[in-house]
Formats: sequence, C-alpha cells, structure tokens
Amino acid sequence: MKKLMILGGSRYVIPVIEKAHELGLYVITCDYLPDNIAHKYSDQFCNISIIEREKVLKAAQELAIDGIISFACDPGVVTAAYVAEQMGLPFQGSYESVSILQDKGLFRKFLADNGFNVPHAKRYTDKKEPFNDIGFFTWPVIVKPTDSAGSKGVTKVDSPDELANAIDIAMAGAHNNAFIIEDFLTFKGYHSSADPFTVDGELQFVTYSDQLFDKEAENAYTPALIIWPSTMERKDQDYLTSETQRLMHLLKMKTGIYNIESCVGSDGKPYLMEVSPRGGGCKIAEIQQLAMGARLIENEIRSAVGLPLIDLNWHESDGYWCEMIVHARPGQSGILKEIIIDDEIREKYLKVADISAKPGDTILPFTGANMSLGDIFLRFDNREELDRVVGASKEWLHIVLEDGESNRESNR
Repeated sequence: MKKLMILGGSRYVIPVIEKAHELGLYVITCDYLPDNIAHKYSDQFCNISIIEREKVLKAAQELAIDGIISFACDPGVVTAAYVAEQMGLPFQGSYESVSILQDKGLFRKFLADNGFNVPHAKRYTDKKEPFNDIGFFTWPVIVKPTDSAGSKGVTKVDSPDELANAIDIAMAGAHNNAFIIEDFLTFKGYHSSADPFTVDGELQFVTYSDQLFDKEAENAYTPALIIWPSTMERKDQDYLTSETQRLMHLLKMKTGIYNIESCVGSDGKPYLMEVSPRGGGCKIAEIQQLAMGARLIENEIRSAVGLPLIDLNWHESDGYWCEMIVHARPGQSGILKEIIIDDEIREKYLKVADISAKPGDTILPFTGANMSLGDIFLRFDNREELDRVVGASKEWLHIVLEDGESNRESNR
C-alpha cells in the first residue's frame, strides 16, 4: 500500500484524505497540533512541526512514504519540497524553485529580474533597516511577512510614522523572521484567487476568479468572497496565463496544483502576486470541480505518489458560483449559539455548507483566514442575481451569539 504524507491538519485537508483513501492509500498527517481535526481522519499522525524540515524528513524516511504534499497549508510547502527532493519523490518543483515561490521577497526579486510586472518591493530581516529606505517607496505601502498566507500579518501603512507597528505585526506572523515592504497596488476590478494545474510544467487547467474583501473587517485584506467566472477582461487573463506559463518554464516546474493570486493594476498592468505550489485554502479546488469539473485534488494525490493522472476533463463554469467565507462581522465576538441560513436561500442557491464553528465556540474578529467560521457554496444563473443575493447576506445569514444580542448577521 502506498503511503502519502500530508503536512498540516486543518479541515481543508479532509477531502484530500478521503480521496486518498478512495485510491487505496495509507495517509499520514503531520503537524505539531494533535487536536487538529484532519488527524482524526488519517491513518497515522506524526507530532512534528511542519517547518522543522529535518525532523519531517527523518519521519518520512522511517515511514518509507511514497509521496508528500502540503495542501492548503503554506508553512509546509518548502518542507514538502525538501523532503521530496531528498527522497527522490515527485513534487511540483525543486526545493530551490519552491523556496523562491514561497518567499514573497525572493519571489518579487525573481519576477523583477526576469521582466515580469511587479510592485516596487524590498525584503528585510532587520526591523530598523527600512527606516533608511523611506524615500525608496511610493507611499502608501503594504507590510507583510514573507512566508505567511491567509492575509495574516498584513498591514497597509499610509505614512512612515505607522511603519514600526506594522513591522512588528508582520514579524509576529513570520516563520523565517523576514518581512517585505512593497508599494500599495491599487487595482482595476477584483483580485483573482484560483487553483490552476500543470502537467510536466505545462498549464493544463487555468481559471480566474473575482476575490472580494470585507473592507469593514478587522483585517480588510482577508478574502471574504470568491466568485466564478471572473469579470477580468479576457486579454488580461490571456496575458496572465502566458506569464504564468513563462514562470513555470523558468523555474522548471513539473506536475501539480498551485494557488495563484493575480490582479490588474490601476495602471492597466496585470500582476502575478502569489504563486504557491499547493492547493488553496477556502476549498477552492472543490468549488472549481463543482463549477468546471476539474478533478484537481485526485490528480494532485496521484502525482504525489506516482500514480497515472486522470483526464482533467474540465469545462467553462456551469453558471455563476460564489464561495462565501462565513465570519464574524465587525465588533462581533462572543460565544456562538448557532449559525442560520434562511430556508429560501438553502433551497434555491445553496450547494455546499461546510460550517466548522460549533455551538459554544468563541467567535473572534476576522483578522485572517484562520478566523473563518466555515464556507458556503452558492450557485446562480447570472451575475446580477449573485450580486443581489450575496449583497443582502446580512438578511439571510445569521450568526447568533449566546448573549442574545442582535448580532445576527455576518458581513459579506
């Protein structure tokens, strides 16, 4: 029986474990949190921090694994690439290439060195050094950890007076003690967050989404809605696809899934913002399969353990799909009593409701993707209907707290 090691144990890993079991694999999950829910579904759990690559490698060698992935878990991607390379196992790319993709500072430099559109940016490990570069940036700027995901540790800074606090926030969210400062990029339309797939370095599945943010949330840069198909102009999608393919060739990438974030700036230039060789959080691969038929999770597993791939067999989006990340509205915190979705919405639009928060859980402000209360998938016949219903979510999606107050809605 082939063995698959999965780094991380969040609920986003559960569909991967279930599909791996369908394929007859033995699944080992690994992280330093024994109570993570995915460990209840795997065949074996390794209590090792996924950023300690030598310890993970030792465990992988002792267990004689056949493949390793870090699905929807950013901190484990570089470790997975390292273990795969040391053991001669399949992976999307080399340890060197994956290290570039996973470090926002190294990635920005690589893009700039190779003629890609890229924001004005600089990487630091010394908290004091940026104050020597005040004139280097065009203010406002964004400060973020170089190796975090889910918008954790990200702050917009309007003036140098606010910089020190933003650096502290970024460093608190960094695993490698590095942060990046880059010019704040205003954009046309919406960001895109989607999961493409390559086979032998060639893009075989590409899609774009509209990623919307809750501007009133504690962290206004955490995604709250992801919508397919995208409203991005076709010419910009084609440009980004071409540039993504060029990037894959330059880094000599291989076969696997990627979470890619992109946008078109107000300057009219399309930008690749993040390219991570892993499945995205927020169940992106799952909603893409429902909307477009692309069986990415199964192929990611097959690639990892050396099984033949199946035909992706994808098509254009069947209707208009929206993933809504359920989260506390601004100022809303306390003990959860229940989450209610009105019957009319359930019957007409709701396709999947994966509510992870349980009665009695403490509800906290929406500061990052890890503060999500769950995800729901909705399908519509047209974008106008989607915008109307989702725009009125406070009328049909209710987060009820134990205090009995009128905190009964979540922001979109």
